[in-house]
Amino acid sequence: MQFCRYEKKDHVVRITITRPEVMNALHAHASREMGGAFDDFANDDDAWVAVLTGEGDRAFSAGNDLKYTAEMSRLSREERPDLSMPAGGFGGITNRFDLFKPVIARVNGFALGGGLEMALACDIIVAADHAEVGLPEPRRGLIAGALGVHRLPRHLPLKQAMGYLLTGRHIPAQRAYEMGLVNEVVPLAKLDDAVDAWVADIVRCAPLSVRATKEAAMRGLLLPLPEAATARYEWEMARRTSSDAVEGPRAFAEKRAPNWTGK
Repeated sequence: MQFCRYEKKDHVVRITITRPEVMNALHAHASREMGGAFDDFANDDDAWVAVLTGEGDRAFSAGNDLKYTAEMSRLSREERPDLSMPAGGFGGITNRFDLFKPVIARVNGFALGGGLEMALACDIIVAADHAEVGLPEPRRGLIAGALGVHRLPRHLPLKQAMGYLLTGRHIPAQRAYEMGLVNEVVPLAKLDDAVDAWVADIVRCAPLSVRATKEAAMRGLLLPLPEAATARYEWEMARRTSSDAVEGPRAFAEKRAPNWTGK
């Protein structure tokens, strides 16, 4: 893989953007490669949780590679390479609405533009204390089109979200935590330990229960509460008939750790 690294160990997948020379910014080729990485994660039943990060300690991702975009704009239509995005959207994740396995964003530095949009598409954000996040697209004649304009107002109070959307201001990690945009902020030296603690707590849970929970929570947000209560959730149907649904209560009764199989 040219633009990202895919590693798997003990049910945990780590996807790392490997373009530190451009602050882990992405062009279309990198997004498509990451789309393939997230496809691999989604399709692997033995992969229970993913961690998304950027290489180095300067940037999680600076978003769209604007220098590359500018270079391509000088080429004729016939000269330009394929600049299409994957079905999963920017970074292979912003438009991925059917992934009910948990994804943690390990924000090790700047998460700007598409970088923040990728983090917002994750379920948990753990940030280093020197990190800054933001959607500065209007300062470049753009908008946060990888759903940042829609996700940020869903994560923050409206006036807070609009203040950042309309100005392109950066949000320091601690302020993002105070507003509820980030789950935890730690010194960079402790970032991996903090992420690993979240991973360990997720892996300690039954994988089908985790997927059923995420599906019900995310799909239920789109429904009035009475409809959410009666909706059919595919992962919940799978969990109810799984061996793990038997193993959990049995392990509790026998006072031992459960042996989850994800089946």
